[in-house]
This record gives sequence, structure tokens and C-alpha cells, in this order.
Amino acid sequence: MSFDTKALKGRIKSVNSTLHLTDAMGLVASSKIKKANKNMAAAGEYRGSIENVINLLSGSRECAKNPFLKEPSGDRMLILVIAGDRGLAGGYNANIFRFSRQFENAEFLPIGKRACDRFGNGYASSEKFSSSDASFLANDLCERFLKDEFDKLGIIYTRYFSIMTQTPDIKWVLPISKSKDSGVGTIFEPDEETVLRFAVPEYVSGVIMDCVKESFASEVAARRMAMDSAGKNARQIISDLQIKYNRARQGAITQEITEIVAGSGE
Repeated sequence: MSFDTKALKGRIKSVNSTLHLTDAMGLVASSKIKKANKNMAAAGEYRGSIENVINLLSGSRECAKNPFLKEPSGDRMLILVIAGDRGLAGGYNANIFRFSRQFENAEFLPIGKRACDRFGNGYASSEKFSSSDASFLANDLCERFLKDEFDKLGIIYTRYFSIMTQTPDIKWVLPISKSKDSGVGTIFEPDEETVLRFAVPEYVSGVIMDCVKESFASEVAARRMAMDSAGKNARQIISDLQIKYNRARQGAITQEITEIVAGSGE
């Protein structure tokens, strides 16, 4: 046999080391999935609650001329891009960057190390992005919007459907779309305009946090599936290499026996 048993043995050892690594990363991802899904659900519930208030206010006549509800006067876009802190998560990061290409004229503000590597300075961790980070960022973005520094605010994130399915998407946050719900029967103190002015930054903060938590849950799920796939591939490679190694070893033994038999007949 032409196979080098020493080289095959070294390759088996190398792939086996990789298998241990993928199994370990898969276990880490599995341990994070439950907590990530819990945080995603909590953030989504809060966003939904504040969104209901915004819908009531945006449909009232008193808030019709509020600057947060104005129609965009141009196409200047500021887009938050949420990606992961690490790789080895299948196509999670690549899908986000591919999706962002359709907004090439936008100003990007990254969240997550891989997004910062791609778009420049921003928030270096999506996993450790906190509610205080979201609140600070939301207030800053609302001030910039009122100063007319951009016309539309969006967030590119990854929607979580299941552990096997996550899809890049964009959510437009500002300006706020006017609701058809007039809010009749709802009383706001001191008045609708004042409440809306204070509620919008809280709403933007809630949407940012919701998108970050959903993206992180998607990243963890994608990494779990990627490590499972890598583990299966590694096991198959080891099995194939083991067969080649056994054949090569048997061939070497057969050759040695042949040489010994031939030598004894001389």
C-alpha cells in the first residue's frame, strides 16, 4: 500500500483534537441557549409593551406634528449592525454582512466585535451589551435625529425562528409610523405630546435591546448547529482515515511477511 501509516496516524490524531474542540464548543453553546432564549423573550415582552404605548400616542391628533413622526425628507440612513463577538457560528456573521450590502450608502454603527472589525468603532460586544448601553445609545440617536443628522434609523439584526433557522432582517425604528389607533379613551398625563417626547427614547432603547438579544440567541443557536455539523464531519473523516490506516498497516505487515518468506528461501 502507498499510504504512509505514520502520516495517517498523525492525521487521525489531528482530526481527533479538532473533534474534542468542536464538542467542547457545542456544549458551551448548548449551555447558553436556554439563558439566551429567556433573555430574548424578556426583551421582546418589554419592547411589545412600550410599542403599544407608542402606537396609541402616534395615532393621536395631539402628536401629529411631533418631529419623531415626520415623514423622511431625504434618504440619509443610519443603521445599527448587530453581529457576533466570535466566529465558528456557520454563516451567522457572513449573512449579516451580505445583507448590509444592499444599504451601501448608509452610515453604519456596529454592535459586536465582528461588526466593529468590519465597519469601525462601535460597541465591541453584542453578548455583553447592557440595558445602560442601550439607553445611552438611544438617547444619543434620538438627539441626532432631532438635529436632522439623518432621515431614517434602522437596525440590521438576525431574526430567531428556531434553533435551526435564523434569518438576517432590518427593523426601521425612526421616524415612527403613525398608527391608525387614535387612542380614544386613553388618558395621558400631563398630555400626549409630553409623554411621547419621553417615551420615544425608551422605545428606541427597547427595540435596540430586543434586536441585540434576539441576534445573540441566533448566534448561539447557529454556533451549536455548526459545531454539531463539524463534529459529524470530523467523526466521518476519522472513520475513513482509520480504514485507510488499517489497510496500510495490514499491507505493511503482509509485505514484511513476504520479504521474510522470500529471504528464507534463498
